[in-house]
Amino acid sequence: MLAVILAACSGTDSPLDDRPYEVHVPPGYDEATPAPLLIVLHGYALEAKVQSLYLGLDAVTDPRGILYVAPEGTKNAEGKTFWNATAACCAPPDSDVDDSAYLAAVIAAVQKDYAVDDRRIFVLGHSNGGFMAYRLACDHADLIAGIVSLEGAMNEDSSACDPSEPVSVVEIHGTADTVIRYEGGRNDDADPNAPAYPSAAQSVLEWARFNGCDDTAAPGEPPSRDLEKAMPAATVTAYSGCRAGTAVELWTQPDGEHVPELSDSFTAQVIDFLLAHPKG
Repeated sequence: MLAVILAACSGTDSPLDDRPYEVHVPPGYDEATPAPLLIVLHGYALEAKVQSLYLGLDAVTDPRGILYVAPEGTKNAEGKTFWNATAACCAPPDSDVDDSAYLAAVIAAVQKDYAVDDRRIFVLGHSNGGFMAYRLACDHADLIAGIVSLEGAMNEDSSACDPSEPVSVVEIHGTADTVIRYEGGRNDDADPNAPAYPSAAQSVLEWARFNGCDDTAAPGEPPSRDLEKAMPAATVTAYSGCRAGTAVELWTQPDGEHVPELSDSFTAQVIDFLLAHPKG
């Protein structure tokens, strides 16, 4: 296992200025063989290393030869990290942080310094990081092959998303999540004017439309998934006929909460799904 620290600065106006990040390089990495790249986005108020440990990333990405980057969001006035993804989650209302440009610049910098398989650049985000994963897919569909959002959501205004290419998408969501609700809602339920976010099903449906998939999803196909310890299997709703060989799926965890106790195979299932869906 090898980790390389990059304090990337490429000019006074670069989105990388003052935001160093770490590239995890798998054992056996060979610059003659382009490797998949995974961007891992932490939840609100979490640290990148905590998110990586929670997912058990090294044990899954190393044998698959995957480069990954787990960057840090920006800290708000309370010292809590956030991604400026949508109005609903989770930046301060007056934030002008352009995390979309920052993360695209991170990808470009890693492509410059490492042999990256441009057809296999993926994003995995939890909660606020899931919102940001959708934002990246909307803004940089030319870069991103696929995303997985765990307990996240799309922008409520689907017209704000205009992807230039199809992107494979999976939303993983628990029906008992009271932070980002499965059925959609607002982060501040007491404020009827607070920005809203759509349901898990609606988030996935929007991407099925973007990708030109068939109008009707196929519940139960493919088979269910073992996502959480001591919990029933998650059901899978998959859209078919999507352009460029992309896949759009909703993995619904009955009684699942916002920070699930992940099964031993959770991360492997997620990563293997992404690897199976490179850019067409």
